[in-house]
Amino acid sequence: MARTALDQTALELTNIAKSFGGVHALKDVSFKINKGEVVGLLGDNGAGKSTLVKCISGIHSPDKGDIIVNGETVKISSPEDARDAGIETVFQDLAMIPEFDIVQNLFLNREIKHKNPILRWLGWLDTKAMTRRARKSLNRLNTRIPSYKEKIHNLSGGQRQAIAIARAVNWGADIVIMDEPTAALGVEQSAQVNELIKVISSQGVAVLLISHNMQHVKDTCDRAVVLYQGTSVADVCVNDVTKEDLVSLITGATSVAA
Repeated sequence: MARTALDQTALELTNIAKSFGGVHALKDVSFKINKGEVVGLLGDNGAGKSTLVKCISGIHSPDKGDIIVNGETVKISSPEDARDAGIETVFQDLAMIPEFDIVQNLFLNREIKHKNPILRWLGWLDTKAMTRRARKSLNRLNTRIPSYKEKIHNLSGGQRQAIAIARAVNWGADIVIMDEPTAALGVEQSAQVNELIKVISSQGVAVLLISHNMQHVKDTCDRAVVLYQGTSVADVCVNDVTKEDLVSLITGATSVAA
């Protein structure tokens, strides 16, 4: 796949560890993602994927190890810290309000206040500015939306994913983490999401993709990092392995030095 800036590291994890009581969820996990690269994070249930994502996105603090963003070590203790560092996460539930429209969801908790100081003081929002930015964000993803006033619950699964991805990219994210983005989608909508991932990665955004769908990984990812029982057991070029190879790594049937 043609990517941009593949020699520039966007995110690097070194020796990340996290325990809950006597359970070692993560043990010295290390890997990196370059700008414009899509890396699949694979592993069976309980392998540590969710814990790792929560450490990167600020929900958990790692017990040890470093998170390095664009060459600088950052301390991420909250989702706000992650966003400030340029990391956005699109969780499986998409964290959207179905009764709100597209613009309202794109600017949820980040609304643009009205320029008029009196109206601003009264709490009025600049809906025109938000609509312009919404249109720009979705055009950047080549996404067709019927109306920006459309309620989220009226959209297809693929369109909802597009809104969630646009919201992440809209805030200048250098790194986007996507948790099972095609899990509840049909073939056509999954293909649309794959195209969205390719579009944002071609614009230099680094993508960490969590997926159980090996075909999705083969179609979308440049590399795959495999976790097994909290340890990174493989870091492979997707073109160099088969789907069966990936499954073997996930189940622990085979191993490759990460």
